[in-house]
Amino acid sequence: MALEERAVELLQQLIRHKTVNPPGEERPLQEELAAELRDAGFEVELVGRTESRPNLVARLRGRAGGPVLTLLSHVDTVLADPSEWRYDPWSGALIDGEVWGRGAQDMKSQTAAEVAAALDLARSGWRPAHGDLLVVVVVDEETGGADGAIWLTETHPDLVRSDFLLNEGAGTVIPHGDERLYGVCTAEKGVFRFTLTTRGAAGHASMPNVGDNALPKLAPLLAALGSRRPEHDLTDAPRALLAALGLPDLAALQAANPALATFVEPMSSVTFAPTMISAGRKINVIPSAASLKVDCRVPPGHGRDTALRRMTEVLEGLDGYELTWDEEVVGNGSPVESPLMDAIGRWVQAEDPGSRLVPVMLPAYTDSRAFRDAFPECVAYGFFPQRERNLFEMWPLVHGKDERITAADVGFAARAYRAIAQDLLG
Repeated sequence: MALEERAVELLQQLIRHKTVNPPGEERPLQEELAAELRDAGFEVELVGRTESRPNLVARLRGRAGGPVLTLLSHVDTVLADPSEWRYDPWSGALIDGEVWGRGAQDMKSQTAAEVAAALDLARSGWRPAHGDLLVVVVVDEETGGADGAIWLTETHPDLVRSDFLLNEGAGTVIPHGDERLYGVCTAEKGVFRFTLTTRGAAGHASMPNVGDNALPKLAPLLAALGSRRPEHDLTDAPRALLAALGLPDLAALQAANPALATFVEPMSSVTFAPTMISAGRKINVIPSAASLKVDCRVPPGHGRDTALRRMTEVLEGLDGYELTWDEEVVGNGSPVESPLMDAIGRWVQAEDPGSRLVPVMLPAYTDSRAFRDAFPECVAYGFFPQRERNLFEMWPLVHGKDERITAADVGFAARAYRAIAQDLLG
């Protein structure tokens, strides 16, 4: 209980720092964490691209050489509108066994659990028998990581070189029939965002038959992207998940567990989400150009060619548009089998007998990609275990109003990180 209480206190403390990004301004929070970790025996450095946004790196050295296990998290958050919330999103209030506030799920709760576990280990006198334990708390994840994980791994690789890494991305219990499944995120999709542009001829809006309005030409493109689905591009993580469930394909999963299938479907194919549309600048002028921005996510191992092929498939029969690629980030992943997966599995069996692990893919991406890019041999997983609130109940709270987490789950995760560190590092 002492570990849970400390983790919950830390989470409340973190939420009360308003680290909405932009601008972030995470320094006061990072300095508080740094002081605690130093006091417990960690070697701590604060390094950042700017003075107001340092990244925290804390190392607990082992008694002999060996692997580095990194507990990674970020402490910047998205916006919150207090008028939409039942309680102040920066109160960190503990009400009926739940901690409320922006970041309670994404992802100050994981920061609190990881730091609490690390402090508990260090203050108990534990040191790794082989290897080092690294606690890395970064800034700027919510806007891409240019000041956080990307900058840190590119400019200070020796400071954060990792063999194993735990981060966000999965771990909330998944109901499946009579089973309780804990997902481990082994892979993340890539991003291939693009803009579709249609052209016409400007004219006075009072004479719509004289001009050539570019805006209505987007309508069939928008309709197709919203209703048509491309063929699947099944990769290792969803294949392994289906195998673990004993199901031959996605159709069988849809029949067996429609709620879970809703989450697995985006793992298994290229997805297209039209998100922004723009045209003229004046209401009385027919626009000569109109554009539609599309958020496209692509499974690991696939790139622009796959995105283009699937987009062409979805827009079959339509023409009269121009395509511009805006952002390209190739998906990435780690092996499904590893000593880290084994350690997670042993902890899950000890804490929740009868449950089991399944590999999953995150349709979005996290800071794990920066570490995988910088250190190709690094095995990076997303794992933040929760069992009081299941995946289908938790997910709507992420970036949503009334974000909250049960205190019991904050303690549950802290116990996981303490046990996994001891198991893996000795």
